[in-house]
Amino acid sequence: MLDAFYADPSKLAPGRAAASDDDLADIEFLHGISVELIGEHDRLELYGKIVDAAVSITRSQFGTMQLLCPQGDPSGHGGELQLLAYRGLPPEAVAFWGWVTPSAHSSCTMALRSGRRAVIPDYEDWDEIAGTEDLQAFRRTGIRAAQTTPLRSRDGSLLGMISTHWSQAHSPSERDLRLLDILARQAADLLERTIAEESLRARERELASTVTALRTAEGELRQLNETLETHVQERTNALLAAEGQVRQMQKLEAIGQLTGGVAHDFNNLLTVIRSSAELLRRPSLPEAKRERYLDAIAETADRAAKLTAQLLAFARRQTLKPTTFDVGARIASVADMLGAIVGGRIRLTVEPSLAPCFVEADASQFETALVNMAVNARDAMDGDGDLVIRAYEAASLPALRGQGGHEGPFVAVSITDTGSGMSPRVLDQIFEPFFTTKDVGKGTGLGLSQVFGFAKQSGGDVDVESREGEGSTFTLYLPQVDAPAEAAAADAVETAADEHGAILIVEDNAEVGDFARQLLEDLGYETCLVANGQRAIAVLEERGDAFDYVFTDVVMPGISGLELARRIRSRWPGLPVVLTSGYSQVLADDAHHGFPVLQKPYAIGELGRMLRSARRAR
Repeated sequence: MLDAFYADPSKLAPGRAAASDDDLADIEFLHGISVELIGEHDRLELYGKIVDAAVSITRSQFGTMQLLCPQGDPSGHGGELQLLAYRGLPPEAVAFWGWVTPSAHSSCTMALRSGRRAVIPDYEDWDEIAGTEDLQAFRRTGIRAAQTTPLRSRDGSLLGMISTHWSQAHSPSERDLRLLDILARQAADLLERTIAEESLRARERELASTVTALRTAEGELRQLNETLETHVQERTNALLAAEGQVRQMQKLEAIGQLTGGVAHDFNNLLTVIRSSAELLRRPSLPEAKRERYLDAIAETADRAAKLTAQLLAFARRQTLKPTTFDVGARIASVADMLGAIVGGRIRLTVEPSLAPCFVEADASQFETALVNMAVNARDAMDGDGDLVIRAYEAASLPALRGQGGHEGPFVAVSITDTGSGMSPRVLDQIFEPFFTTKDVGKGTGLGLSQVFGFAKQSGGDVDVESREGEGSTFTLYLPQVDAPAEAAAADAVETAADEHGAILIVEDNAEVGDFARQLLEDLGYETCLVANGQRAIAVLEERGDAFDYVFTDVVMPGISGLELARRIRSRWPGLPVVLTSGYSQVLADDAHHGFPVLQKPYAIGELGRMLRSARRAR
C-alpha cells in the first residue's frame, strides 16, 4: 500500500481566537531563527543553518537542502536536485544523493513532480520503492520516514527543496508543518537573494574579462602600427569610459532588483510582527514585559517600514499614487517646511516658474525627494550658506549616465547649494543605496537613491553638477503634462459611522489572512476568508450579493489580486475592492489601475479608513 501523501498548506494553520503559550514560544523561536539567518553572510553557513532549523523544528535525525538545476543547464544536470547542505548523513549517502534525478524514489522527487509538500510516514510500507536501490540506500543510512517542503520564489517558480528524515516511522505534526512553511518562505527568499548575488558577481567577472580583452587589443594595435598610437589610445580611453558607464548601469539595475526582493520580504515579516504585537496584549502577561514587547515590536516595524519605502523607491518598485499638480505651487506650499529643515543659518530662495508647470507624479514622493535633496545640500554646507530652488520648463531631457536624452517637454526643478562640492569618484556613486560620505549614525545613504528611483519610475531622471569647493546643483526632470480639468465638486466630508457590512478576504498567507479577519471582526464586519483568486470568484458566483467589500492581497499564485479586482469590477461593478500589498511589480508597472491600495504593514486604523473611503467612492 502507498502511505505517502501530499500535505495541503492551507489546512495547516486554522484560525484561533487567542494565542496559546505554545504560539508565543513558536513566535520567539521563529524570531530567533530569523535573526540567525539574516545575520549570516557566508552562503554555505547560511544553507547549513536553514537545515539546522528544519531539523530542530521537526526533531528529526537527518536534514537536507537541495537546489533545482534549471533545464538545459550546461552541466548536464538540468531538472535534477543538487545537494547544498545536509545534517546527519554519512559520506556514502552524501555521494549517493549528491544529484537526484526526477525518476528516483524519495519524498523530494515526489514533491518535485507534484509541486507540493510530500510526506512519507514509512518507506517500508511504500510499494513503489520496493526492490529499488533507493530503498537500499535509505536502509543503509538508517532513514525510515521523510517529508519534503518545496522552496518557491516570489513569482511562484520552484527553487529547491528542504527535507527532514527520521530513523523511525513518523508523521510530522500540523505545528511542525506550519513552522516548516514559514521557514521555507524565509529560506526561499534567502536562496533567491544568494542566486541574485551570484549573478551580480558573475556580471562583474564578465565585465572584468571585457576590460582585460580591451587592454589586450590596445597593446596589439600599438604593436601593429606605431603611427596610429595616439588614435588607438584615444579610442581605447573612449571604450573604457563607455564600458565603465555600462558597468555602473548594470550594477544599479542588479542592486535595484535585489533590494526590491529584500523589501518585499521585510514587509511580509512586518505584517507578522504587527500580528504578534496584537496577540501579545494578553492579560496573563506581566504588564512591564507586555509593554516592553509591544514598544519594541512597534518601533521596529516603523523603522523597517520606512527603510523598505526608501529601498523600494530606489528599486523603482514603489507603488506610486500619481496625481496631476503644479510644480511651482507644490514647491511654494512646502517652502516653509524646507526652511525649517535646513535651519536659520541657511538662506533659502525659492524661484517658481512664471507660468504653471504641471506634472503627473506621486505628490508625496515628490515632496520627499525635495526634502532629501535639501537635507543633502544642508549637510554639504555644514548648516551655513545659500540654497536656491528653481522650477522651469525644459525642452528636453539631457543624456545622463550613458543613456540618450529625450525630447520634452519636461519640468525641471534645480536645487543649488554653496557647499563643499563632490569629487568625480563620489559623483559616480552618489545614487547607490547605502552609499554615504557622512559619519556613522548621521545618514542612511538612502536619501538620494530615493530621488533617483522616484525620478526614473515617474518617467524622468536626475542630473548632478558639482566641483570640489564650488557647490553642487541637483536637477530633477519630470515629464510635463497638460493642466487638469477643474473638479466638478469637492469631496464629501466624512461622517462618523459604525463599521458594518460583510467582507470577502482573499489572502494566500494563512497567518496574515487570519490576522486581517480578526482585525475586521473587531471593527464590526462579518468576514469570509479564502486563500486564492479562483476560490474568491467561486464564492462570489455562489453568493455575490452577500458581500459589501472585497479585501485582497496582490501577489498570489494563479490569479493576482489586481486581475481579480478587474474581474470583479466587470462582473459585479457595484462591489468595492481594496488591494493590499507589501510589494508588487504589477502595481509598480501599472500606477493607473484605479483601485485603492493599503500598504503592508498596516494598522487597524488605516484599514478602517480605507474601507470607509471605498464605501464612499462606491
